[in-house]
Amino acid sequence: MNRNFAFMPKHPIKHFLLLAILVLCLGAWESGFAKKPNVSKSSPGQPAPYELTEADKLFIELRDAARRNDVPKTQQLSAQLSNYPDTDYVRYFRIKPQMFDKGNEARADSSVDEEVGAFLKTYEGTAIGDRMRNDWLLVLGKRKDWAQFDQEYPKFVLDDDTNVKCYALHSRLVKQEDAKRVGQDTLKIMVDPRQFGLACQELVPALVQANGLSNSQARALGRAAAEMNFETAGRRIGGEDPIASIVRSARADSSKTYRDFLQTSLRYNKEDQAMAWGVIGQFLAKRLDRNAYDAYRRQQQLGFNSLLSAETQEWKVRTALRAHDWQLVRESIESMNPVVRQRDPAWTYWYGRSLKELGDPEKANAQFQLLEDQFSFYGQLAREELGKPIVIPPKVKVSDGEIKEMGKRPGFTRAERFYAMNLRFEGNREWNWELRGMSDRQLLAAAEYAKRIHLYDRTVNTADRTKGEHDFALRYPTPFKDQLSPIAKNIDLNLAWAYGLIRQESRFITNASSSVGASGLMQVMPNTAKYVAKKIGMNSYTNERLKETQTNLTLGSHYLNMVLKDLDDSWVLASAAYNAGPSRPKSWRERLNQSTEGAIFVESIPFNETRTYVKNVLANASYYSLLMDGQTTPMKQRLGVIAPKTAVLSELP
Repeated sequence: MNRNFAFMPKHPIKHFLLLAILVLCLGAWESGFAKKPNVSKSSPGQPAPYELTEADKLFIELRDAARRNDVPKTQQLSAQLSNYPDTDYVRYFRIKPQMFDKGNEARADSSVDEEVGAFLKTYEGTAIGDRMRNDWLLVLGKRKDWAQFDQEYPKFVLDDDTNVKCYALHSRLVKQEDAKRVGQDTLKIMVDPRQFGLACQELVPALVQANGLSNSQARALGRAAAEMNFETAGRRIGGEDPIASIVRSARADSSKTYRDFLQTSLRYNKEDQAMAWGVIGQFLAKRLDRNAYDAYRRQQQLGFNSLLSAETQEWKVRTALRAHDWQLVRESIESMNPVVRQRDPAWTYWYGRSLKELGDPEKANAQFQLLEDQFSFYGQLAREELGKPIVIPPKVKVSDGEIKEMGKRPGFTRAERFYAMNLRFEGNREWNWELRGMSDRQLLAAAEYAKRIHLYDRTVNTADRTKGEHDFALRYPTPFKDQLSPIAKNIDLNLAWAYGLIRQESRFITNASSSVGASGLMQVMPNTAKYVAKKIGMNSYTNERLKETQTNLTLGSHYLNMVLKDLDDSWVLASAAYNAGPSRPKSWRERLNQSTEGAIFVESIPFNETRTYVKNVLANASYYSLLMDGQTTPMKQRLGVIAPKTAVLSELP
């Protein structure tokens, strides 16, 4: 802790007066700025609670004001925190709001150039320094100050901002670099429309003018934004789209749009017909409408596959899977944008499966071999396709000395302080920055250190990064086992599955809370908690108790068991129900045309979050089973076959 004082006497004073002032200041500093964590007794497996000081509260208020870009408030609060230990963050939170407007767009007229320059020089090589450089690059790009942008951009370590990348591409274009090459690189980064900020919106028209992108390619990028309801961004990127009204209509009512376009499609040229059928297919598929297959077949016959959005391409494969049309699965994956195809192992696996189903097992196995060493849902399925069991790699043990060294790392020390203050965003930034460049052994030592200080989410996150040396007890930890095991045993709930779910739900953060109100280790909703408490006779329950670890585990476990029984003991359906509600998987099952393998059912879950959730929960459960029992049920067997069944309403919330 920094114990420097901000005052110096200008004139001689009596010794006892100086001493008195020092004592008073020290007391104020201890109580206001450097109070240590409250060391009162904590629950098993949890860190001691941290009592926020008044200065901590001001710091959190400053952080929130900076997020709102509230300049007057940040100026006022930062002035009150001149002696706060985290000086760099105080400075950052004071400067950053002056660089952005209330809509969080960079301001070309920002007047903090000297302050930013001094900050970057002082905090070069730090997490918050890199964050400032990210912000500064957005300002420089907005100004079109390409000379200074080009000086700063190579120093941006994380380089994880799509808009900064778009400005970097624009700078290359201005410097007369080959426009076609810049256009190709633009298509590689402009995949997710949620990241298409003003920088990307300005870049695409400039590329069209320079013949770096065709009008069709620009319209395709704009259409991808419009599909996600970013219509203004879509028009800025691609101009007026001839099928804009069809995109809008398909978003609102895909079934009606499908029927209408059957009558009007010939009014459009072939490219626009193909694009319209693709968009209609996407929105029908997300509603599991059987006409999605017909829409996509029509698009496939017309062609222009490369102009389909990432969402449309992915749902085309899912629709073909549900129809068991392996030829369309193969062709759809082959025509995918390579970036879209490579970012998700699903498409490597299903491409292999399509080759296998179409009678080419040798090429199929080559695809499965690309995944067999991945510790994921599709990695497990690929191993089974190759006739190999799911296994846990040998455990690599690190020494106490290596672990203790991690406790001396400043990034971890800073992160631990932020976590104690419940500033997880800042904590994660500092922790992850410290992990850069670590060897596998160092990562394992850091993961073990996180476990010892009860930061289980960092334990998992850090251990997950190892490439060749592993410790799966750190990737799949079992904190709170003394509390969870008796609960699971009492209701005959599979403990490995329960742990797989908690790992996905909260990463073992006891005070985790979601934007919709779920809380605790098992992310239980208040209404669900009340329902379960009544059913199991927990008469003393109040919503305040949901924050208690024992109560949260009890109610969450019972609810998981309830949805399992309600959904015919299917882990696939019950996992989906825990995330999306019990009525939805019943509806999804009802809409099946025929019995289908569980993996196809999972891949075609309409909600992105739930689809990813189910995959991860089931993959987690396999490894927890191996760690706990030394064996696990094959993934294909666990997934089973999902048959169509009329949905029956349940009283479960």
